[in-house]
Amino acid sequence: MEILSNLGLGLETAFTLTNLMYCLIGVFVGTAVGVLPGLGPIATIAMLLPATFGLPPISALIMLAGIYYGAQYGGSTTAILVNLPGESSSVVTAIDGYQMARNGNAGRALATAAIASFFAGTVATILLALFAPPLAELALKFGPAEYFSLMVLGLVASVVLASGSLLNAIGMVILGLLLGLVGTDVNSGTARYTFDLPEMADGINFVIVAMGMFGIGEIIRNLEHSDDRHLVMKKVSGLMLTKDDFKRLIGPVLRGTGLGSALGILPGGGAMLASFAAYSIEKKVSPNSKEFGKGAIEGVAAPESANNAGAQTSFIPMLTLGIPSNPVMALMIGAMIIQGIQPGPAVMTEQPALFWGLIVSMWFGNLFLVVLNLPMIGLWVKMIMVPYHRLYPAILMFCAIGVFSLNNAEFDVWLMALFGLFGYICAKLGAEPAPMLLGYIIGPMMEEYLRRALLLSHSDPLVFVTRPISAIMLALAVAAMVVVLLPSLRKKREEAFHEQ
Repeated sequence: MEILSNLGLGLETAFTLTNLMYCLIGVFVGTAVGVLPGLGPIATIAMLLPATFGLPPISALIMLAGIYYGAQYGGSTTAILVNLPGESSSVVTAIDGYQMARNGNAGRALATAAIASFFAGTVATILLALFAPPLAELALKFGPAEYFSLMVLGLVASVVLASGSLLNAIGMVILGLLLGLVGTDVNSGTARYTFDLPEMADGINFVIVAMGMFGIGEIIRNLEHSDDRHLVMKKVSGLMLTKDDFKRLIGPVLRGTGLGSALGILPGGGAMLASFAAYSIEKKVSPNSKEFGKGAIEGVAAPESANNAGAQTSFIPMLTLGIPSNPVMALMIGAMIIQGIQPGPAVMTEQPALFWGLIVSMWFGNLFLVVLNLPMIGLWVKMIMVPYHRLYPAILMFCAIGVFSLNNAEFDVWLMALFGLFGYICAKLGAEPAPMLLGYIIGPMMEEYLRRALLLSHSDPLVFVTRPISAIMLALAVAAMVVVLLPSLRKKREEAFHEQ
């Protein structure tokens, strides 16, 4: 009964003209971002953060969330029609989706992606409503030691699951932790790593780092590639699936949804890991495995359901524990902090309307996406053909205006440009910036919980291993690092990411 009461509160919050409008804007922008190769939800959310300052917190979060899971939908359109995934999680969809399009079945492939995504998104929303409250109640019993150990586990997991070199991922996490220390120490009042610059006294604004690394950095990287986009067909028809198609979809969609829902919760996991894992499993268990790579409908259904389920269940640790499971969730936490909301389990008890309103809005968002994706295929096809060199000046201008509006300071714009250049260098060196962003968000919170734990234990460091829950999480973190450092497993990990 309590769940129904909470869902009623969420429905009352989400089902207002204002919040429905922002939900629609979010999923529309997200779909467009997914359709346009070279953009992505991380860069887009980073660029739109300044635009949310004047919005109510719930409206801002609903819109940003819509951009994230909307991009998972939109990424499949370019993957199927152009063999150019708009989103990293849609890379696998391109394998069979593009072959279906070449065989004259683009409509069936797009319909499969939409149906699988809607089902997975609906199930993930239900799981979010069921599992978030008990997890938040458990988290309320955590002390500073448990929170510190949980954050250590989260950072280790993000390193283990990050693509590329393990050493690069560790280095990026440490760099993020150091960046989080820049500014004036709240306890001692001492300036740290500010280089005697008064503009750095309050630290580096989260928006500057995010827009530089993911906005400007992506622009520079994409300018290197002149994508040659050849549409398989300019007019898509045959969007109705047959009875036989539905029979073939049931198993892959259920398995993809289950796997994506589980992997989405893991730090560093999310939609991309879920889609690759679902495709690999489906290829092994499907009775039509010989068709994979040649236009198997299961090869579209499994990854599409997995990436959408993973995208939405990744909100569970963010909403309940205040721990980001991927870079987008780190941006969401940044948006909450900007709005004056302290992420963590207290959100559910102190701001239940925001908590449940965001969850219920996801179902409306999934419904909007079905309406947007199929009837508006013609618009998305036209957007695909827009040359990137016509897009990037507008994106660059939007980034500069957004950052300047933070403090009306030219210094912030130059700092964003510096982070953009650094983001490009990281991409060229194969160092994924996502772990750095997670470290940057979690670092100040880790420092605060470390201080509190040591203060309460009279500076006894054993408090982290004498408290059972804290000890278990630290043991899991150590075990994860030891396992991934084993030569055989490290080789398999590198091979898996190389295949991706």
